[in-house]
Amino acid sequence: MLLDLGAFRATPLTTDPYPHLVVPGFLAPSAVNAAIHDFPQLKMPGLFLPEAAEYGRAFGRLLEEMESPELRRAVGEKLGLDLTDRPTLVTVRSRCQERDGRIHADSKFKLATLLLYLNEPWEADGGRLRILRSGEDIEDYAAEVPPAGGTLVCFKVQADSWHGHKPFLGTRRYIMVNYCQDAAVRDSEAARHRLSGQVKKLGRVFGLGTATA
Repeated sequence: MLLDLGAFRATPLTTDPYPHLVVPGFLAPSAVNAAIHDFPQLKMPGLFLPEAAEYGRAFGRLLEEMESPELRRAVGEKLGLDLTDRPTLVTVRSRCQERDGRIHADSKFKLATLLLYLNEPWEADGGRLRILRSGEDIEDYAAEVPPAGGTLVCFKVQADSWHGHKPFLGTRRYIMVNYCQDAAVRDSEAARHRLSGQVKKLGRVFGLGTATA
């Protein structure tokens, strides 16, 4: 298996300010490099369904493992959630705009969120995920996570699961897996992402929506 479930299980759950854990090295460097090479060729900012662009075999295998029963069980045990048969919504991001990273707590239809970063070693000050104590101050954070390749962030979605990052413009890749309340809302969100992706692609035809760095 590509994913280090042993490292995930061995990482203590932090409850300040809400249940979360950060697992550096959840994906080995060689697997990170392969996934980066095979990552969907998305040159536009925003979240997309993986189907929005072609991707290679290594990335496809990683997607399968991110939705595996083994990871689902590990996440449920860690967060104290019964995720049995809960539908997943998987999205990917390749590019970041300066307005991205605004403070939010994730939508109520989500039970838990996984973020697996697929970037080279991170040097920039911006783009580092912050686990926040409130929805008002990006500087009031309990933890800061550079989105370096192979790092996993996992958290329980609740009213106070505030997070965000300082502005960054450029490549910032990740896979996001959300365990959802039910299939109906998951399907609705997937349809929304699908339509949004089509609109962005159409805009790109006319020279809109392409990141500049």
